[in-house]
Amino acid sequence: MLLKSFAVAFAALTGLASAMPTDVTAQPASTLKTRANVPRSVFAHYMVGLTSGQSYEEWQTEINDAKGSGIDGFALNAGPDDAWNADQLANAFNAADAAGFKLFISFDMGDQYNWSVDQVTSWINSWKGRSSYFNVDGLPFVSTFGGPGWADNWAAVRSGTGGIFLVPEWASIGPAGVANQLDKVDGAFSWNAWPKANGQIMFPNEDRDYQQVLGDKAYMMGVSPYFYVDLPNWGKNWYSSSDSLWFDRLKMTQEVMPSLIQIITWNDYSESSYLKAPVAHQIVSGAEAYVNGHDHTALRFVLPYFINSYKAGTTDGINIDSEGAVVWYRTTPKSVCGDGGTVWGQGGSQSATLGTEDVVSVIALRNDAGTVDITVGGVTTTASAINQIGKAYHYKVPLNGRTGDVTVSFNGLSATGPSITDACPSTGNVNFNAVSFQV
Repeated sequence: MLLKSFAVAFAALTGLASAMPTDVTAQPASTLKTRANVPRSVFAHYMVGLTSGQSYEEWQTEINDAKGSGIDGFALNAGPDDAWNADQLANAFNAADAAGFKLFISFDMGDQYNWSVDQVTSWINSWKGRSSYFNVDGLPFVSTFGGPGWADNWAAVRSGTGGIFLVPEWASIGPAGVANQLDKVDGAFSWNAWPKANGQIMFPNEDRDYQQVLGDKAYMMGVSPYFYVDLPNWGKNWYSSSDSLWFDRLKMTQEVMPSLIQIITWNDYSESSYLKAPVAHQIVSGAEAYVNGHDHTALRFVLPYFINSYKAGTTDGINIDSEGAVVWYRTTPKSVCGDGGTVWGQGGSQSATLGTEDVVSVIALRNDAGTVDITVGGVTTTASAINQIGKAYHYKVPLNGRTGDVTVSFNGLSATGPSITDACPSTGNVNFNAVSFQV
């Protein structure tokens, strides 16, 4: 089963960019478009590799849920070898055609996969004519996960398809490496959506580096709500600081104003970056222990506001349909038991317990700059916002050792979420994944 990870994407340092060839053969200028031609759109990264046996009706539900959250389409990540690819892509495009939802193929070019030019060309030609396929100036939009070593093959794909709008993800060579490949691409997508090892927060520096390098070409910005993976059999066990990540990264979209946004992810449960309730058949073996019971659906509540602001180019004048909030937190305080060897960030060496706080995090959409009441175990804290953009306000309250039910209230609204407990999970280790609920 396909397991998506940004481990491959960050495996190499951007210093490798100097090794990339600069004497590449230029593609015809007429086949390369500029970001001025790209409508601001928001996609969610969808892992087709997790859909074995998935029904058409399940695709309908997924698409309707995403569309209802303001998402324009799915980036369909797929490897070359899964036996269910053809059936599931057909289900996806049939459901998307009916719903007026957009899709594009994101070829997974991780080191474990070997795509041929004929195979990539055939996939694009098979699906580019569907009404739901995302196009830019009449060209099918195509992306990747990884694959800078495949760069020289895209000229043949352009020839065999009649042209594509190529925006690959080549994070392993970074902006400097992409700068040496500009004559082969129409833009670039960055998988850099989480704080780096030993970092609590993100900054938009690399986003701006990509924009500077790309000039008039399209930049697709990666945005993610969370990250935690504990799959030792895959050599993966780390947590990226996520106590404020969802607010921070969404706010950055308003500052960076990229050509496109890709939310990472819709359904990668194994890495805790998902935006919905757990679906058993999409959870890879070994991840059930930290995924089951951890619903992320509420994280989508704020998306329509941020997406509308992004498309308008400003938060000014963007209204909210109704006040409300998303709340997220870990139900296992970090001092309850051991860290299970989980490190702080990919490639980190310090314990993940140093990269997270025992807090309740809230993003409230509201028409005033007031406080929220956060009650944990019967003790209420009245909190003021620590950050804000437009009508989105971010709050964060420490647990201070308290356990029990979590209730958040403001402006006559109130809701209660799962309890925080001092009982160690069945794994014997802290679960660094979060639960969420909506107010």
